[in-house]
Amino acid sequence: MTFGDSMPAVRTPVPAAAGRAWVERLAQSECPALTTRRKRRQEQTGANHDPIVWVEAEGANVIDADGNRYVDLTSGFGVAFIGHRHPKVVRAVKLQADRLLHALGDLHPSDVKIELLERLSALAPWPQARVMLSLSGADAVTSALKTAVMATGKTGVVAFEGSYHGLTYGPLAVSGFAERFRQPFQAQLRRDVHFVPWPRHDASPDEALGALPRDWTGIGAVIVEPIQGRAGVRLPPAGFLAALALACRQNGALLVMDEIFTGMGRCGAWWRSVDEDVTPDLICTGKALGGGLPVSACLGSEGVMGAWGTAEREAIHTGTFYGDPLGSAAALATIDLIERERLGQRAAERGASLVETLRCAGLIGVREVRHAGLMIGLQLERPMQALTVTRTLLERGYLVLPAGAQSDVLQLAPPVMIADAQLDGFVEALKATLEAG
Repeated sequence: MTFGDSMPAVRTPVPAAAGRAWVERLAQSECPALTTRRKRRQEQTGANHDPIVWVEAEGANVIDADGNRYVDLTSGFGVAFIGHRHPKVVRAVKLQADRLLHALGDLHPSDVKIELLERLSALAPWPQARVMLSLSGADAVTSALKTAVMATGKTGVVAFEGSYHGLTYGPLAVSGFAERFRQPFQAQLRRDVHFVPWPRHDASPDEALGALPRDWTGIGAVIVEPIQGRAGVRLPPAGFLAALALACRQNGALLVMDEIFTGMGRCGAWWRSVDEDVTPDLICTGKALGGGLPVSACLGSEGVMGAWGTAEREAIHTGTFYGDPLGSAAALATIDLIERERLGQRAAERGASLVETLRCAGLIGVREVRHAGLMIGLQLERPMQALTVTRTLLERGYLVLPAGAQSDVLQLAPPVMIADAQLDGFVEALKATLEAG
């Protein structure tokens, strides 16, 4: 085996001396909220939650400051769908770095930015599409929320409990994952957001839509994840997204689909919503788009995006680094890989195989396995249990994330190129962890 598809090799405490030294330096310089979070988790679980410090990664492997090797089933929050440090992305970035690092934004753009806009437009589900580039998923959501106001003239938004769209001000206002995230800033957030419950998986479309506001006056957008990721990989009931799209059309609102996690092949297709026969008005993408670099985008139909283009209007939404040459080159290489190697189809096949293995493994305390492609959630029995399980798995050499409002879900989002042996080893480690209690 080569680095990238190797099995774990954890030979020291997690973290050990070198890692602890970095963590101590971290505690002296990072925002104290993050240090406090680790302390809180330690109090909740009785286990150490100091992080490992990454120093190298490739494929599905990560090396920490103490020289331990891990298998990453998080893809770095979903970013490394094609694997960490894919050689074709690295090569594209190096070639671009030798040519042009930065252009003059939207005033005098780079050639590679224009190429990326064209490629993303071609991936959109509308005959004519326009694209707004940015850096983070939250940026893309901000672009979508602003576009909805421009196109409809209405500022109200319908969002869902459990949703996670980012923590900058616009996205934070429509993120229903945890009220505690919004509460300190409530006075500065938009007020016209209507949160409705996420429907039960077995609900009929009519029942699921019953929670929507009866009065749509002033509502210009509905924002939704086709699968709620941070909330625990929660899938909507069959037909719900299509019914939601129809309700938006009937009431003069735009349907904003947050595909930042689910898109770019992760769930088996370029866009999860389109794979479900739903055509939204706006699509937000990010995470995997840049192949490891910060790139995001908001895609919209020409008709919707045309609201920005009136003759008297200035460029009132832009950013210095939006569409930067390095990120654009990385994104183009990533799109090429996903397209040429049919990685969406591979994600669907590998996800189905992994889920079948998990369901047949006799995992103690796993009540349900939910998935679409390589986006997988294992529902555990007890609140906070995922915090303990993820820590134990880290010590065994496997990186996974806790999810769900009660930290009772294990979230898996491995790179599509992860080796079969690495997945088999994870299932064995998870089984042993759960059996040990």
